[in-house]
Amino acid sequence: MEHKAKSLRPFIGAKDFEISRSFYRDLGFEEHVISHNMSVFKLNELAFYLQDYYAKEWIENTMLFLEVDDADRYRKELFALDLPGRYEGVKLTPVRTETWGKECFLHDPSGILWHFGEFF
Repeated sequence: MEHKAKSLRPFIGAKDFEISRSFYRDLGFEEHVISHNMSVFKLNELAFYLQDYYAKEWIENTMLFLEVDDADRYRKELFALDLPGRYEGVKLTPVRTETWGKECFLHDPSGILWHFGEFF
């Protein structure tokens, strides 16, 4: 099979769609509204769909991994945004070093877990 894929865009949900939209814009993603209950958020060539749909078990088991060039710098920039101070339920962890690289975690307002990692 020959794949000629151009992107991979996961769908994620939101407990409160408007709060999540604001959160992801503040996180630096560019929003493109598709309909009243769905947007695509882009960061250069990367993207994901945010939908106005919430299923607790699904959302709380959703994880996304964003590879970054420098986990320490990225975490400092996340910290400067003060997302936990501005959005209820948002948590940011310190960077931890693993055998494969470094990463920090960010829970969005709905409970989705983002991994921001740098590979060695």
